Amino acid sequence: MRVDFYQLSRDPAESALALIAGKVAGNGERLLVVSADLGQRQRICQALWSAGPKSFLANGFAGEGGEDRQPILLSDMAEPANGARFMAIADGAWREGETPFERTFFLFDDTTLQHARDTWRMLRTREGVEHYYWKQEGGRWIQAG
Repeated sequence: MRVDFYQLSRDPAESALALIAGKVAGNGERLLVVSADLGQRQRICQALWSAGPKSFLANGFAGEGGEDRQPILLSDMAEPANGARFMAIADGAWREGETPFERTFFLFDDTTLQHARDTWRMLRTREGVEHYYWKQEGGRWIQAG
């Protein structure tokens, strides 16, 4: 399992997720995006649909039906009803599914920084977990750890 920690400092989660989701979908994979905040899920949905005229990212909400057809599924729970092997946590609150995801993108900001640090330390104790830390620098994501 791989976990990528993304510290948001300049852009909101929706902007970062549009980039991540585009790369995941571009590789033919499915993505589960998790946030307990319905408003945030709605903003993410809007950002994905308006990623660009040629690159909109189709997505849908868990609980609305047809989840198995969604390349990107937005949910409040870590249950990949769309068969996703990749998960993005948008609200900075760590959670895991019953079956580990192949890769998890964990987005956090200053308000959830301590929780992210605690999660990093907890994951370091697990065997078979790779974790990486990314930060924004000059509008780009730089691997910092």
